[in-house]
Amino acid sequence: MAQEAVGTAPIPSAASPPPGLARRYIAAATIGNALEFYDFITYAFFSIQIGHAFFPTHNAYASLMLSLATFGAGFITRPIGGLIIGSFADRVGRKPAMMLSFTMMGVAIITIAIIPPYSMIGVAAPILAVLARMVQGFSLGGEVGPTTAYLLESAPLKSRGLAVSWQGASQGIAATLGGLVGVALSALLPPDALDAYGWRIAFLLGAVTLPFGLWIRRTLPETLHAPDPTAKASEATTRLGLAKESRRIIILALAALAAGTIGTYVFDYMTTFAQHTLHMAPGVAFWAGALGNIAAVIAVLLGGWLSDRLGRRPLMIWPNLAFLILILPGFFWIIQAHNPLVLILGTTVLGFLANLGGGAFYAALAESLPQRIRGSAFAIIYASSIALFGGTTQLVITWLIQITGDPMAPAWYLFAATCVGQVALMLILESAPAKVLRPVAVGAT
Repeated sequence: MAQEAVGTAPIPSAASPPPGLARRYIAAATIGNALEFYDFITYAFFSIQIGHAFFPTHNAYASLMLSLATFGAGFITRPIGGLIIGSFADRVGRKPAMMLSFTMMGVAIITIAIIPPYSMIGVAAPILAVLARMVQGFSLGGEVGPTTAYLLESAPLKSRGLAVSWQGASQGIAATLGGLVGVALSALLPPDALDAYGWRIAFLLGAVTLPFGLWIRRTLPETLHAPDPTAKASEATTRLGLAKESRRIIILALAALAAGTIGTYVFDYMTTFAQHTLHMAPGVAFWAGALGNIAAVIAVLLGGWLSDRLGRRPLMIWPNLAFLILILPGFFWIIQAHNPLVLILGTTVLGFLANLGGGAFYAALAESLPQRIRGSAFAIIYASSIALFGGTTQLVITWLIQITGDPMAPAWYLFAATCVGQVALMLILESAPAKVLRPVAVGAT
């Protein structure tokens, strides 16, 4: 395949920007990405409270399902955003694409924060909430591809894995911040106040950071036309032709991302699961989510750093296999113990293993895609997998728990998805420059 064609190419000595500049650019892109994901993920943490505001009903299950369905509406427009904004990034530049997606997210998050409840404006409340979620989905669908392409293209060759792992880490940071905000609000506010207006505070905190995010993205240089020393020879003259040449990695990435997406949103759902199914206090549930996400951030960065040294494949395959083995006993322990400490420990360990290969996977996918389609292809692959499985995961597992009465339903769903993902990860070829490029000898001219 295309990846194998680079085995004899030398690594140019001036292929990357100076390390100090690269770190500054990577930090700026990551901060903006984290702010976008904070806005999007915060909805998941407060799905029960949002359900009460926009979907009041005498049936708690129906209210929660309507709220989760609105959460899922944000995934419908993700592939469209991935196609439009991702193509914009490949034609015009990574920087303007990232500015566009960030601005749209800002408009949507402010809208959700100020929509009056159903009790004040009736059916207009859920309609506005759905529309705002669709705008969020569109912007986030177009965010991931250009940002990941930027991280790869602005990083030194020897640390691409670590640089790109900040894509996954920024999502974990966002989820952690959302969880910590939930912890603080649940500790400071009584349940009725959290239900009435506390969740709106969490959204407005994200909105406050928007001017800072726009400012730091304006300082970024463009990388669209930066030299790519790992570029593969190609006979394709069009973007569609390049996509056809890359169909192997595209198909495998779709399967791996589908599995990873289900895992991500199962863990995001643990906050709701702990309250709704295990009947634990909101504070305990938010702490479990926050600590699990901290473990995920550490894991994805560690995995990305190790993949620069050991290769992408070992970090993608072995941690995911360990996670697969521990899913069922881990969930069984959490449910049977019904103990806050066990909930926190179990979600932390599982979250660490699930994310250890994330940085390696993001790097492998970005390296395997031609630069001319990197932003759009990555965005479409990512957004399509998440639209199909991220937007439905919480609905499916809530429904499975309801019809089976078995709190282990999320674990079985996650186990089946992870099996598929394991096979896909094992079939992805090695792409780390340290493994597939021949280093230039010291003193060579």
